[in-house]
Amino acid sequence: MKKVIINGMSCGHCANHVKEALSEIGAKNINVDLASKCATFDGEISDEAIKNAIEDYGYEVVEIQ
Repeated sequence: MKKVIINGMSCGHCANHVKEALSEIGAKNINVDLASKCATFDGEISDEAIKNAIEDYGYEVVEIQ
């Protein structure tokens, strides 16, 4: 499981954008938590692909764990 800390999410619509971005690159079991500003998901996806997908939607990736 990977965890991504994301800045710029403020509402459910933002969370849906992040879910969509991650889904497009093959992530599974995606959970976005606005309170902790993070997304968790399963999948063997490179950090670079994760960062690019989320930032293409206008959000800032702070950290990938």
